[in-house]
Amino acid sequence: MTLLKATSLSHAFDYPLFEDISMTLNEGESIAIVGVSGSGKSTLMHILSSLLHPLKGNVELFGEDIYRLDDKSLVKLRRNDLGMIYQSHYLFKGFSAYENLEVATLLSGEKIDPTLLKRLGIDHVINQKVTELSGGQQQRVSIARVMSKKPRLIFADEPTGNLDHATALEVMEIFDDYLREHKAAMILVTHDEALAERCTHVYRMQNGSLKEM
Repeated sequence: MTLLKATSLSHAFDYPLFEDISMTLNEGESIAIVGVSGSGKSTLMHILSSLLHPLKGNVELFGEDIYRLDDKSLVKLRRNDLGMIYQSHYLFKGFSAYENLEVATLLSGEKIDPTLLKRLGIDHVINQKVTELSGGQQQRVSIARVMSKKPRLIFADEPTGNLDHATALEVMEIFDDYLREHKAAMILVTHDEALAERCTHVYRMQNGSLKEM
């Protein structure tokens, strides 16, 4: 089943950023997008995840044209079906790690999986305030928060930037297992070529275009 279809996307700010980008992502698959800083990787992800409207082109998620959805339907889509992970993890600073997860699961109606917390290595710090955690632990909490709501499509922008290489590879294994078990899909923006190679498809953003490697 096709979960994402992007057609002829173009965008610009004060200068042309990229043009005529198309891609398709099916369940169980993952796409890595690599490229130098400023090439438009994060902007493209914001467009694909419905957070930004392109100058030209179209995006379909789960077979629906997202630009034809009303605000209520779009909020429901983002809450239940999309998961967004960023290097700046945007945790609620006054909450414990567990309370941060509860926010996501209460909205989605899912339950927190203790096995996931153990695999991510945060089960022993889950009741601590996030401000007491290291940067790497906070990053893993943000990953657990997204995965706990069981999205069908994960958008991850440098999700392992605060992790050492070995831990980053372990997190990628968790993503791989999740996509397979839940028939989900993922788009990963990364500078780490080794992580990118773990994905089903690898694209490079360069000179305003996106090409599969």
